[in-house]
Amino acid sequence: MRTTLNIDEALLADFKQIAARSHRSLSAVIQDALRESLLRRPRETGVQRVELPTFGEGGTLPGVDLDDNLATRQRLEGGRDDQLRRAMSDDT
Repeated sequence: MRTTLNIDEALLADFKQIAARSHRSLSAVIQDALRESLLRRPRETGVQRVELPTFGEGGTLPGVDLDDNLATRQRLEGGRDDQLRRAMSDDT
């Protein structure tokens, strides 16, 4: 989409230098800068950000992969699912 903007001359010169050094178009450099600026801003969702308390040294325990739901659940429940599966397979 084409639009017209008034940009400070010094700022525009900086953008042109970045574009030339990175072999990218001026539009691409300015768009990336605008995206980064928007990502840094807190979203105005009306929801207040809450800081939750943490305890200990921080981070997860060794061997815990929070992207693996089943492994995390098994770790939290102390292998209870494995015990249940074994008990059910013994009944059949």
